[in-house]
Amino acid sequence: MGLVGAVLGFGLGIAIGLAGAYVVYLRFFAARRLEDPIIRPLRDLNSETLQTIIPDIPLWVKSPDYERVDWMNKFIRDMWPFLDKAICNNIQRVTRPIFDQYVGLYGIESIEFGRLTLGSLPPTFQDVMAIPVLYPFVQDQISKQISVMYHWPKVIQIPILDGASGATKKPIGILHVKVIRAMNLLKMDFLGKSDPYVKMRLSGERLPSKKTSVKMNNLNPEWNEYFRFIVKDPETQVLELHMFDWEKVKMHDKLGMQVIPLRLLAPHESKLFTLDLLRSMNPNDPQNRKNRGKLVVELTFDPFRDDSGRTSEASDDGEGNASLTRRDIPSGGGVLLVSLENAEDVEGKRQTNPYAVVLYKGEQRKTKVMRKTRDPRWNEEFQFMVDEPPVDDKIHIEVRNKRRSLPFRSKESLGHVDINLVDVVNNGRINEKYHLINSRNGKIRVEIKWSTV
Repeated sequence: MGLVGAVLGFGLGIAIGLAGAYVVYLRFFAARRLEDPIIRPLRDLNSETLQTIIPDIPLWVKSPDYERVDWMNKFIRDMWPFLDKAICNNIQRVTRPIFDQYVGLYGIESIEFGRLTLGSLPPTFQDVMAIPVLYPFVQDQISKQISVMYHWPKVIQIPILDGASGATKKPIGILHVKVIRAMNLLKMDFLGKSDPYVKMRLSGERLPSKKTSVKMNNLNPEWNEYFRFIVKDPETQVLELHMFDWEKVKMHDKLGMQVIPLRLLAPHESKLFTLDLLRSMNPNDPQNRKNRGKLVVELTFDPFRDDSGRTSEASDDGEGNASLTRRDIPSGGGVLLVSLENAEDVEGKRQTNPYAVVLYKGEQRKTKVMRKTRDPRWNEEFQFMVDEPPVDDKIHIEVRNKRRSLPFRSKESLGHVDINLVDVVNNGRINEKYHLINSRNGKIRVEIKWSTV
């Protein structure tokens, strides 16, 4: 028993001793090691301290100013062939309306770009942050821009069209073009003469070109065909005329071209032009010395009338139905401008991808498709040239749904409206919100203007 008691006493003593030692460790030693660490923001640490704390920190963090500039220079060097082409194309697009203003003045027949390039060596950025005065200024500007980005909601306006281009201006008149004849054209066909026709368009417009009929096997064709164009800026726009030889199979051969600045026209006065056809509008093109024939056209520019003095009077049909009538509705043609602003609460059977269709006298115009929305906003304007005031006409506007899942039934009508144009002619303008027929709650905002010449 003495031995057993001694072993038990020894084991118990060790256990008590270890427990006591652990309590002393937790009380006096572990507490010091479990104290809260000191937390400091990274902005208070310099680059040397950061390199000590995190050995594998990226180089652009260790030396942010220098390394970022070096990375940017490398990126520009790799992308320079593409950036050079994009920048030069943008320069030509922006300066084209400016150069068109000088065509026809001071003996200038045309201004064309040859090969525009910024060179093969890209620009490089230096370490501008090393400048003592510039560094705090740049940091302050960056902070302001970042703070603005965190403001919600944020409205960002992106200009789609250049304000100087004719596409953003309102129509001010109609250009009447009469293509009369051509003389002494080039012989382009091997076994015959040429099959000429004329294509024409106004600069600054994205509308399709208009074409005359084709005169088969004729070097001195006569057309006497009439065309009309909507003019937005007669001071800068030019009429482009291109003569082609029609081909049944291959690409049509170009017989020549010429341009007429609209500033040469006086309002309401017809002017006859006999034009020498050129290969291009580049004055240095040696091919322009070749005789390519002549083209005879007649142009007339009719500005719109000032309809601010419109007067209307009320009339009664004898049954108590009152309507507005114009005392004097001037005869003659004009332009009908139809603006589709937005629609509300249009709903398709499944997904709603609405677009609008405008139908007037067999002509059809479409807006762009707005994806997955019941309240589309188009803000698109369409133009219809009319020979007489449309007092007895209606215009049909329909909202449709573009469905992708069913190719054989991709169109779904979401409602329509038919608008009488007599009030447009009487008042010059209407801007109304119409309830869509065959739609539960659908509405559409439409503005229509009538301008006469």
